[in-house]
Amino acid sequence: MQETKRIALLIDCDNVSHTAIEGVLEELAKHGTVNVRHAHGDWNSPSLSGWSKKLHPHAIRPMQQFAYTKGKNATDSAMIIDAMDLLYSNNVDAFALMTSDSDFTPLVLRILESGFPVYGFGGKKTPKPFVDSCSPFIYIENLMGGGEDKAESDTPPARTTRAQLRKNTSLVRLLRTAVEQASGDDGWANMGMVASYISNNNSSFSSINYGYRKISDLIKATELFKIEMRNGTAMYIKDSRS
Repeated sequence: MQETKRIALLIDCDNVSHTAIEGVLEELAKHGTVNVRHAHGDWNSPSLSGWSKKLHPHAIRPMQQFAYTKGKNATDSAMIIDAMDLLYSNNVDAFALMTSDSDFTPLVLRILESGFPVYGFGGKKTPKPFVDSCSPFIYIENLMGGGEDKAESDTPPARTTRAQLRKNTSLVRLLRTAVEQASGDDGWANMGMVASYISNNNSSFSSINYGYRKISDLIKATELFKIEMRNGTAMYIKDSRS
């Protein structure tokens, strides 16, 4: 029996919204157990009042970091040190960073070098280098609920339309390449193999960023592929052009 993956969630409370924490934890539950939950910030600051209300309900440990010097982000340094301590603790199998700060990109690369996956969560303002380095990266706007204190995680985020998906040339290229590489001589590809190809070759990709919980739903929405169910449960897809 495969052991449950242990995930360390580190939150940069200075620059990411508290309204998505429920969605982030539910997303991470798909990958394993979040046994470490650290929220970094200066808890004397009124700007973290929203986060303060989320700590106890979600068993998140506040990590106090005073702003010793004005204009310097002490939280970043503390969070990096925390991550490196955890990296060598042998108590976690994966990391999740909730931040929109690209300064953490070198940290992500260092963790990846040690063989640990890094799940990224941040706002749409997050610089591309950080987004691309994570595996995967999900925009928290797609995990937020309609209210300030309630994340309606059971409600799927707004979906990108078929027309918009088709206009996204990089997405279309990625999907078609994945299907081509995973297909057999008859041109049909198993959905699981397609998903694995995308994960291995574009680790930051997540269908949630397009409003679809599953990549299979995203592929269906493009209407660029033929869909065939085999043995009742196995999905196979083929490029409609072939």
